[in-house]
Amino acid sequence: MLDNFNVLLGSQSPRRKELLEKMGVNFRLIHHPTEEIYPSKIDSFQVAEFLANLKSEEIKLSEKELLITADTTVILNDTILNKPKDKDEAYKMLSTLSDKNHNVVTGVCIRSIKKCISFSENTTVKFKPLNDEEINHYLNLGTFYDKAGSYGIQEWIGIIGIEHIDGCYYNVMGLPTTKLMEHLKSF
Repeated sequence: MLDNFNVLLGSQSPRRKELLEKMGVNFRLIHHPTEEIYPSKIDSFQVAEFLANLKSEEIKLSEKELLITADTTVILNDTILNKPKDKDEAYKMLSTLSDKNHNVVTGVCIRSIKKCISFSENTTVKFKPLNDEEINHYLNLGTFYDKAGSYGIQEWIGIIGIEHIDGCYYNVMGLPTTKLMEHLKSF
């Protein structure tokens, strides 16, 4: 599969890299810094796909290259929770997510010179009530900075705090693997 292409992953996410490797896709990493700005009137559930497309447009491709870009947003009550600026902001986010359902949307863009497909996947996640001790313990581990909503499902807070998910687990990690594989087959 994809033997006709040199696959590029336009991401700095170690989780996306790990998932693509586990999918058996041979690729190399490429990164082009993109200012993640989106129109203020866009529906919050469309932001991740918009940003994945924006990241893709920034990278020039040759004839034999296939580019995968992605973006993940955490949405609570139509509000996007981005990556936290600091520990205080992370604490506020996790406290807000405590005992509530929220949505994790990952947008993906797959592009060659001749074809472009973009899509998004939505997973609903429910945290149990998180107490101050649990939130502070997780924040002291220091792994929250590069994560939308201040958490990783595969990390301590996800392992002890997530009661239920409805949808793709890997989508919450940052790459909807099943849907991605189906779309990759069309190239």
